[in-house]
Amino acid sequence: MIFKHETSRIFYEDENGRVLAEITFPSEMEAVANITHTYVDDSLRGQGIAGKMMEMAIEQIKSEGKTPKFTCSYAVKWAEQNYK
Repeated sequence: MIFKHETSRIFYEDENGRVLAEITFPSEMEAVANITHTYVDDSLRGQGIAGKMMEMAIEQIKSEGKTPKFTCSYAVKWAEQNYK
């Protein structure tokens, strides 16, 4: 599975261009990126894809010198268990 990376967004599309997984993290302030949305299509659920996207998003956010903020309900739960 190859994820595409854009500014403030990581996503996966099927061969027809349909988005099957996505995470968005727009900048709120100069040094903060807010993880506002995660989505995984039903056909991919249960494979740990949302968690992988969280890890990639945090890596991208930190590489930009920013701090992640978590407001998406999945992101909040994931951060409580995995982010230190």
